[in-house]
Amino acid sequence: MTFLAIDVGNTRLKWTLYERPAVGAPVLAHGVEFLEQLDGLAEGAWAKLPEPTRMLGCIVAGQAVKHRVQEQMERWEVEPRWVVASEAEAGLTNGYDFPARLGADRWVAMIGARHHMLARGPARPILLVMVGTAVTVEAIDTSGRFLGGLILPGHGIMLRALESGTAGLHVPTGEVVEFPTNTSDALTSGGTYAIAGACERMFRHLFLRCGAEPLCLMTGGAGWKMMPSMMRPYELIDNLIFDGLQVIAQEREALVSRF
Repeated sequence: MTFLAIDVGNTRLKWTLYERPAVGAPVLAHGVEFLEQLDGLAEGAWAKLPEPTRMLGCIVAGQAVKHRVQEQMERWEVEPRWVVASEAEAGLTNGYDFPARLGADRWVAMIGARHHMLARGPARPILLVMVGTAVTVEAIDTSGRFLGGLILPGHGIMLRALESGTAGLHVPTGEVVEFPTNTSDALTSGGTYAIAGACERMFRHLFLRCGAEPLCLMTGGAGWKMMPSMMRPYELIDNLIFDGLQVIAQEREALVSRF
């Protein structure tokens, strides 16, 4: 029973084919495509794949992109299924005012984060930072309740906003330094420390709420850029959304098998 997991972000589609829909299942194949090149998947990277019997995806790119992805899957019999945040799933409770409005990527990554935490020891609060086109900072308490989170612009959005709104700031990317003495370093350092400061503030909120030190996790394509500038030790996990998709798929399969 092969399982295809798909993560569609704002710029890229990442996919992994597993031997079965279960946590820790062997990987059969994986790949990544920019959204501009989606229409070649069926004849390209997916052309020689074993046909998946289950599929589960996470998408933030909108309906038009979803339809394009599903068109590439028409060569198979598998039914496309996409995660939508709910009130509770896979041990995580959704504290959002309107649960279904929480981004699917955030929901799936938090489920993956909680599973990662429980697999290594006793339950504790989690601070989860996802660094991509946008940056999210999520707070999860010891019981698995999502308390709330922050959304910030990523580095690229910050720089483009400054360039478009301020004269004379079209400069090369700089370095992160403590005391910037040129405009390039000032822009790069400012954006990096803005994100790090938001993470630190949420850490303090979560620590005070739970009375225990949170486990700090980071994921996302640009996570490695932020790691050296964080005030606390973070564990960088590359494929947390895929981990979450595996957890959800496994639990849904178990639920179906009971009936």
